[in-house]
Amino acid sequence: MNQLAELRRRFAGADFLSFAELAPDFVAVQVRTDFSAATIALQGAHVMTWQPNGQEPVVWLSSAAKFAPGKSIRGGVPLCWPWFGPHATAATESAYPGHGFARTIPWELLDARMLPDGRVRLEFAPVMNDAARAQWPHPSTVKYGVTVGQELDVALATSNTGNIAFELGQALHTYFQVGDVRQATVAGLAGCEYIDKVDGAKRKRQDGAVNFTGETDRVYLGTAGCCEIVDPVLKRRILVTSTGSRSTVVWTPWAEKADKMGDFGADGPWKMVCVETANAADDVISLAPGATHVMSAQYRAIPA
Repeated sequence: MNQLAELRRRFAGADFLSFAELAPDFVAVQVRTDFSAATIALQGAHVMTWQPNGQEPVVWLSSAAKFAPGKSIRGGVPLCWPWFGPHATAATESAYPGHGFARTIPWELLDARMLPDGRVRLEFAPVMNDAARAQWPHPSTVKYGVTVGQELDVALATSNTGNIAFELGQALHTYFQVGDVRQATVAGLAGCEYIDKVDGAKRKRQDGAVNFTGETDRVYLGTAGCCEIVDPVLKRRILVTSTGSRSTVVWTPWAEKADKMGDFGADGPWKMVCVETANAADDVISLAPGATHVMSAQYRAIPA
């Protein structure tokens, strides 16, 4: 029995779910609730879209996104795990992908259920292949929960099942849809120190809200649990509330860099901004034997 048929058999009674093969060997779960709809690819347990009823999408997916096994998807909520950015050995180990391997390997849908309040909760676990095990030899387990409702809640739980501590870097690399990034701002990061990756990794301090006049790639350190995207074009605010996270990454490529990437679409660079819940740079996690770390984020859109 192929994967699509097996999923339909396993979840035959869940009328809030459907499954589709978006490209050869590329299956996605489609979730619909009374509040919102979402699409999640089994590759990477990658939330591709989330759209509250009656609103523009909150999670942005490029019109030129490519769906292929082993290739990351442009947009949605890519999972950066178990490291963020280049691997520590990237200079000598070119096979180690930037942002880890979690977003490009298959994940299994373990459970899907409707909660008493009408939200739908899904749980995923990675299907580790030989390359992933070679790159991450630490005994560990990881589960990813996605809850679709009036808000989108995502939670990444990593457990150290071995007897030696390891370092863990991670991010929920979420692409948010905005009317025009040149008019949007990000509030809640004033006073935070950040690493400016566009300016030679210089350390700076944020003064007021973040606005966008060119390529932006910053790792804000020691951040609190909430920030928001203020979008005057779509007349809304997107609240990002995080737990288990000490870093916030803000990224937008601008036109020239997006053109080189080839999968943003003509107006893509202006219609998105990434505000990422993360543990990166100074804020990587040292996970003790037997410990579990949970990093979570909730996304909510409200009228401006």
